[in-house]
Amino acid sequence: MTEGRIPTELWVKAHLRRLTVQGMPAVVARRGDRHGGMVLLKVNRLDLGCRVLAQTRDLDGVLCWLPALNGELVPEAQADEYITRQTARDPDLWVIEVETRDGDHGFEGAEL
Repeated sequence: MTEGRIPTELWVKAHLRRLTVQGMPAVVARRGDRHGGMVLLKVNRLDLGCRVLAQTRDLDGVLCWLPALNGELVPEAQADEYITRQTARDPDLWVIEVETRDGDHGFEGAEL
């Protein structure tokens, strides 16, 4: 864990609580390392499909999201297959699933 950053588990819990208050369904689909695991967001747009975003930081250390799967909406099964491959490579990853019709996932950070 880098000095000055809160543990991933606390960061995830805070965001999930905020989303719950806003009435946005979100769940932890997979728990990663409590202190320093990165986060994958599965943004489920229901009938439209899913997007997967990988948490990253820019050169200044600012949180941002890197779209996976070419940033496209894909069937949920395809998104799940991608997530399974990534978590097999990095067991510290957290996976958060957010259901939203408009694509707003509610997590801080710009998309690259």
